[in-house]
Amino acid sequence: MALIECRKLTRTYRRGAEEITPLQDLDLDIEAGGFVALMGPSGSGKTTLLNLLAGIDRPTAGTLSIAGEPVHNLSRGALAKWRSTHVGYIFQLYNLIPVLTAYENVELPLLLQQLSRRDRHERVAAALDSVGIADRHMHYPRQLSGGQEQRVAIARAIVTEPTILLADEPTGDLDRESATSVMELLSRLNSEQGRTIVMVTHDPRTTEWADTLLHLEKGQLVEQAVEGVA
Repeated sequence: MALIECRKLTRTYRRGAEEITPLQDLDLDIEAGGFVALMGPSGSGKTTLLNLLAGIDRPTAGTLSIAGEPVHNLSRGALAKWRSTHVGYIFQLYNLIPVLTAYENVELPLLLQQLSRRDRHERVAAALDSVGIADRHMHYPRQLSGGQEQRVAIARAIVTEPTILLADEPTGDLDRESATSVMELLSRLNSEQGRTIVMVTHDPRTTEWADTLLHLEKGQLVEQAVEGVA
């Protein structure tokens, strides 16, 4: 059984009298420990798929199972609880809280879990160390470079030890050197820690780090290619 199983997955919105279907009848399996890159033109359904996998949005039709859990059937309350422990989300623009230190930003997701202060500290310290930013733990976002901010955001995404790690254009706001550094980090998290990663990207260079490349167009999977890991 694949870690992620999508069957006839569909998401439809209404915009006034118009019906919009960014994702339609998608069948997709993603194995545990995979590193999948999603590409496609704007409006192809990439971010919609990512949001469905994250439990941020819910499908209109079809089924979605992650680690054996029928996510499509969960109530909104159950979905929020499931998301807090199973999903780590990396945003293009970091989404760090400016008045909190790097340490406090990474600790935030753990405050939703029943952990002791000591356990939270150990997890935050380990996450910061794994992304190479432990020496900046008391810095505020404004005191960090873009690449360092993204590393903090990645630490925040992995601190809950999630089932899947989702990345929406994780290098889109970075210079070439910082982007390469972030992709090397994601590759290491995948290969050394076995993190399952699904990444949306417009940059063909970032797909070199993935082991599977998927192309979406008009809400449907139109091509699948296996890439060599950089």
